Amino acid sequence: MIKLLRVDHRLLHGQVAFSWTTNLDVDCILVANDDVMVNDLRKTAIKLAKPSGVKLVIKSIQDSIQALNSGVTDKYNLLIVVESIADVKTLADNCPQIESINLGGTKSAPDKTQISKAIFLTENEKLQLKELLDKGIKIDIRMVPSDRKVDLETVL
Repeated sequence: MIKLLRVDHRLLHGQVAFSWTTNLDVDCILVANDDVMVNDLRKTAIKLAKPSGVKLVIKSIQDSIQALNSGVTDKYNLLIVVESIADVKTLADNCPQIESINLGGTKSAPDKTQISKAIFLTENEKLQLKELLDKGIKIDIRMVPSDRKVDLETVL
């Protein structure tokens, strides 16, 4: 069962690893990212951030889609973390069971507009998120569970 699908450019770190897993009673974290699969340094850093007692799985985006759609992940209380809007769009477009998305943090860049404390989006990313909203997927902005939930629609 997907407890949370989160976009966070830092992937797995203290906030995600501890506050979200505890708050949602997560027993498995899926890091869906193509680069981490081939980058041993990033893979090691992510493994170090894993809370004890929680299973960690690192898969490419396509392998994540296959795992989610095969039902193999259904037995877990699952937290999925992706790095980018493009990745979350690909997952959501290919996994009909995804009903909601949490935006936790995206990198600042000259071509991006800041829409909240930690969310910076290009015009293309805004369009991708609007497409997901139009499909009925709920999207909120929260860095940690104790933050007030902000519906993306109110700030786009």
